[in-house]
Amino acid sequence: MKNSSIKITPLSNTDYDSWLHLWQNYLTFYETSLPMSTTDTTWRNLLDSNIAIYGFGAWQDGTLVGITHVVLHPSTWTSNGCCYLQDLYVSESIRGQGVGRTLIEYVSDFATQKSCNHVYWKTQESNADARQLYDNVASLTDMVQYRKNL
Repeated sequence: MKNSSIKITPLSNTDYDSWLHLWQNYLTFYETSLPMSTTDTTWRNLLDSNIAIYGFGAWQDGTLVGITHVVLHPSTWTSNGCCYLQDLYVSESIRGQGVGRTLIEYVSDFATQKSCNHVYWKTQESNADARQLYDNVASLTDMVQYRKNL
């Protein structure tokens, strides 16, 4: 279900307060917190045209109701780049109304325009609501992620 009342736009300087509210809710959803210096760096990177990190907002009736952040990067497995959809968050009050799907479709179109080979993302295995959407818009891979924090 696509929500036609949603307008997706790149984030801009004037969106900071609305973005910060959703960003903090996103971090809370994942039961984590980040230093404000990291949040500030993230915001600066989203707006810096020299860094391949992009932020998009979903707007409904002048209110920011969803955000997504993507990272474009090269790949050793294709001559085209890849698009990592790193963050996706939709306000709880509007979930299930097509905002997440609209954001993913926007990112897919953006990645196509940037000549990316594919868009990929991850979520927690227990995030059933998001996974129900993801199962309808993409293919689940058999890859397992390992991480060594430094």
